[in-house]
Amino acid sequence: MLDNRDYTLIIDKSGSMSTRDQIGNKSRWVVMQESAFALASKCQELDPDGMTVYVFSGRFKRYDNVTADKVLQIFQENDPSGRTDLAAVLQDALANYFHRKSTGNTKSNGETILVVTDGEPDDRKAVMKVIIEASRKMERDEELAISFIQVGRDAEATKFLKVLDDELQGAGAKFDLVDTITIDEMEDMTLSEVLMNAITD
Repeated sequence: MLDNRDYTLIIDKSGSMSTRDQIGNKSRWVVMQESAFALASKCQELDPDGMTVYVFSGRFKRYDNVTADKVLQIFQENDPSGRTDLAAVLQDALANYFHRKSTGNTKSNGETILVVTDGEPDDRKAVMKVIIEASRKMERDEELAISFIQVGRDAEATKFLKVLDDELQGAGAKFDLVDTITIDEMEDMTLSEVLMNAITD
């Protein structure tokens, strides 16, 4: 399931990502960089042409065919600032997937989108709408998986991500394609487990 699949990583670079949480006194941005590097290394084994990486705040930027060694460069080019416009970047990543699917350029096992974020998006309803609409274009449950990995301990963000995980089908989604995990939970899991969890949730 993990092989022959595309991987997209969406990284939150809103202002709150410069917050230092208690663990090791590192900023969320530094923790994010370490996680992104591990993620890219693992995904590279599974998807040798590299993954798609987005960084977003009020606007987003896309990097294609990113391998582990390019991750560092992305973090050097970007600093945390701005808002959390998650809906726009998610919309672009999903549109990109369906466009490639329509032209026969997706992998046979579909795609996993990993969103690493620390806070609530600017517009919760817009995020839910983007995911529900994408689910209705899907043909099979496992072709698309979205995993939200929460950095930091924002209780409101945790609550919102749980809603995405548990309540979207009740709100009209065709499939349950969202899985959420906190960075603390992720520390006890291998990355393969995180990725498998995303697909099989």
